[in-house]
Amino acid sequence: MAANDPNPSSDPPSGGQLACLSASALQERLEEEINRAGRHGTPLSCLLVTIGNLEELSREHGSELPERTLTYVGRALWRQLRRFDRIGRPSDNELLVVLPGADGPRGEIVARRVLDRLRTIKVEADGMRRPLRISVGLAAWQESLSGEDLLAQTRAAAQRGSGADAVSGIATASPPALGRPGPS
Repeated sequence: MAANDPNPSSDPPSGGQLACLSASALQERLEEEINRAGRHGTPLSCLLVTIGNLEELSREHGSELPERTLTYVGRALWRQLRRFDRIGRPSDNELLVVLPGADGPRGEIVARRVLDRLRTIKVEADGMRRPLRISVGLAAWQESLSGEDLLAQTRAAAQRGSGADAVSGIATASPPALGRPGPS
């Protein structure tokens, strides 16, 4: 990957890993934010980004390229978020963004902005660029939901891929020269 190339590739990594929460730390953080939202009566939304072709990339190019791709996607996400939003990794092909204080409409704005940015990313391997299959799901917390329930709702929204609570798409646009996302 060239220094100004906006796309992950199978070349050796040039930087560190994305600092994102592990699955267990993410669950703790999500429960903390749910408790805070409940105490203060503030909104909370979660945004799930799923990359559908990471397993395929791993089979064809080894485990390093999917890890670099997730790191790159996470860094691209950070540029679309507020400083106090948090990104965690609930599974091998997902990134969950916790959006404290974001109601449904605000969350949908973020989801659309994130999807627009992620559509520009293509993975380069063996001299070929291929789009990532990205889906984005959004769910707003309600008093009866636990952290697990909220994550399940974001997964369902990402799988549905349509409607007011989900935004989905396949990254097929040619990538513009946006530069590399900055370090986390």
